[in-house]
Amino acid sequence: MKKQISKKEKQKTLITKDMTIIEILDKKPESIEVLMEFGLGCFGCAFSGMETIEEGALGHGMSIELVGKMIEEINKL
Repeated sequence: MKKQISKKEKQKTLITKDMTIIEILDKKPESIEVLMEFGLGCFGCAFSGMETIEEGALGHGMSIELVGKMIEEINKL
């Protein structure tokens, strides 16, 4: 039987564009796979604790729309 996740727990694990990559990996370690699929190996970068996921992605030439899709994929995990 699958454990039901409360609304409060879902909010705690919701990933946003304003989170740093380190924060995202702390909350959802499995998100490494999604980051790699989108061409971001940022989890090993010195800026991963300072830049938001949006800043890092834009810095690598990703569009705002693609950043949104990446965050959606992470939140589906």
